[in-house]
Amino acid sequence: MSEVEYIAGETFHGRRGAVENAFRYHVDYVLLNPDQATGPRLFSRNRGNLTSVWDKDHGGAPKHGRGVAWLREVLSAHDLPGGDNVRLLTQPRVLGHVFNPVSFWLCHDAAGALRVVVAEVSNTFGDRHSYLCHRDDLAPITREDRIAAQKIFHVSPFQPVTGGYEFRFDISGERIGIWIDYTSGNGGLIATLTGVRAPLTNGAILRACLRRPFGSRRVLALIHWQALKLWVKRAPFFTRPEPPEQDVSK
Repeated sequence: MSEVEYIAGETFHGRRGAVENAFRYHVDYVLLNPDQATGPRLFSRNRGNLTSVWDKDHGGAPKHGRGVAWLREVLSAHDLPGGDNVRLLTQPRVLGHVFNPVSFWLCHDAAGALRVVVAEVSNTFGDRHSYLCHRDDLAPITREDRIAAQKIFHVSPFQPVTGGYEFRFDISGERIGIWIDYTSGNGGLIATLTGVRAPLTNGAILRACLRRPFGSRRVLALIHWQALKLWVKRAPFFTRPEPPEQDVSK
């Protein structure tokens, strides 16, 4: 039986402000235990396959990540719980290629309650930054909690590196729900990821590859398509600043 779960997800992005734009797409995520993940024949860990998840793609700079070892160092440095019961929510490689705009490290306590989330954000320029999300009192994160973080990382050339995020997580045994509300001045956007949890099977992999055969190459193409639409609408353009020195912030 597969220990890896498949999330047939849906993502929505809605831009607010003088230049509005919105889109909704289907995306394929996996949810796995980074310490021990046994998947079906068409999925592998740290080796090539039709679909795969590699440690070097997560936990540190892109292509130079250290996986869950990096995460545990971050939790220890901030005196945070959850390092012994971790799940990684991410888009897998498809035929060796991957680009994840955002992956999530979900850190639970021994009873299974969500205590910490690390949102691992990557841009198309090859930069990465992670936002550390938890309640101030370190109590379990519930669906009602709004967790704030200051934006310090350049994601889109059509949004400034100002303002802040508000994260909301609804992680149950049946579904994944993540909402990110970005506000800056009179604008901002809402981004969501939702989907049902199910065991990852060879059939699910084949169906996903038939429906969305280019994997993360499709994700990159859609990002550039939306950027073109914003350019045509004359949305303000912001050049890429130097990424922040620290790789994690709150």
